[in-house]
Amino acid sequence: MVTTRLDEIDRKILAELQADGRMTNVELAKRVGISAPPCLRRVRTLEETGYIRGYHAEVNSRELGFEVQVFAMVGLESQAETELSAFEERCREWPLVRECHMLNGEVDFILKCVAPDLSSFQQFLTGELLTTPNVASVKTSLVIRGAKDEPGVPFDVLEERMNRTA
Repeated sequence: MVTTRLDEIDRKILAELQADGRMTNVELAKRVGISAPPCLRRVRTLEETGYIRGYHAEVNSRELGFEVQVFAMVGLESQAETELSAFEERCREWPLVRECHMLNGEVDFILKCVAPDLSSFQQFLTGELLTTPNVASVKTSLVIRGAKDEPGVPFDVLEERMNRTA
């Protein structure tokens, strides 16, 4: 299990930064119960080893004019690795595609897309996504409202698991 390389302090640091990535190192150190210099060293190590991939602001897409959110379920004609990789690369180039996940089952990929309006999404759908080589089918679902959007991982569940196996 990957988390065994992290001690309880490391996991607390990750949980705190996941909740608020803007806090100062002094505040973080206070919250996890260590002094500031070792806290900063731990954070840098967590960054260097890839446990922390970056820091981001959570923006309000609707306030910024992105009124439409759509999930697109994409089926490909071929699931050869070169075709899968080519589709993933294409998704990284599309600004409206905010997330791309390869799935197991009926659908090969699910894309989370945002657009300023339905017309903009339709132009993307018909002009880009549906005309992409190897795309066999696309089913879309327009998001009416979101009930939960929580990034990261549930550290409380991880801690419970770690305590059970200890």
